[in-house]
Amino acid sequence: MACTLKPEEIKSVKAMGFLNNKGTNRFNGRIITVNGKITAEQTACIAKAAEKFGSGDVAFTSRLTVEVPGISYEDIPAFQEFIAQAGLVTGGTGAKVRPVVSCKGTTCQYGLQDTFALSEEIHHRFYEGYHHVSLPHKFKIAVGGCPNNCVKPDLNDLGIIGQRIPNFQQESCKGCKKCKMEEVCPVHAAKVVDGVLKIDKSICNNCGRCIGNCYFHCNDEGISGYKIYLGGRWGKQVAQGRAMSQIFTSKEEVLDIVEKAILLFREQGKPGERFSNTIERLGFEQVEAQLLGNELLCRKQEILSSN
Repeated sequence: MACTLKPEEIKSVKAMGFLNNKGTNRFNGRIITVNGKITAEQTACIAKAAEKFGSGDVAFTSRLTVEVPGISYEDIPAFQEFIAQAGLVTGGTGAKVRPVVSCKGTTCQYGLQDTFALSEEIHHRFYEGYHHVSLPHKFKIAVGGCPNNCVKPDLNDLGIIGQRIPNFQQESCKGCKKCKMEEVCPVHAAKVVDGVLKIDKSICNNCGRCIGNCYFHCNDEGISGYKIYLGGRWGKQVAQGRAMSQIFTSKEEVLDIVEKAILLFREQGKPGERFSNTIERLGFEQVEAQLLGNELLCRKQEILSSN
């Protein structure tokens, strides 16, 4: 059956997370999962909703949201009411902060940070808390637990990567002919040179694999932290995010950088341009200086209340 809906009707429900199945009166309902994690109860609710209101299928998006295809225009309110019983909502569209993507963090053998906890806090503070805030374009955030970059944080507007920085005590190194730290380093940043181990900081990606692997306890402690990338994007135009010049060692610092980046984008971004374009136009060093300072947070209410 051909689509009989008016363009303004299609647009109005898209803002609520319902994407039109081209040429029909049916829609994909996009359900927000916070960070790609839902409970068994919520999973069962989505399955029932798919059978009751949709085609019976469930699809997963690259942003870790769940879509139920085949929902008729008239059933949209009932569908939303049904999934609300399990604490679920639709959304995830528009020129706003988009749903946060997270890897599985410390449930992975390589995970250095609890990405589920951090991404959930980002979701509540900035996806939900800033839901009424319009931006020049979409703003995507990804949180990765280690430098394996499984969720590609450096291809998001703002990406966070867990770090564990070696605290190598070179003066205690015995220069072993068979160095365990050198052996386990996946990027070959750790090498014994002239009878002493050296870590090439230009190569080391702070994966933490070498920590605790010195037979003489030269590297038992590591510093946990986060690397933040700015201005990545994927799609018709690709931009590689650029890392900020310092590693952040507290969650609070990271959350402040996220908020300041959103405020900067709202105030200084031009309509229709992505964050990567804003950074290119202003200059990375200038953007970084603003994010490391406090002026944006001091002017938060002014920025949010501006047209």
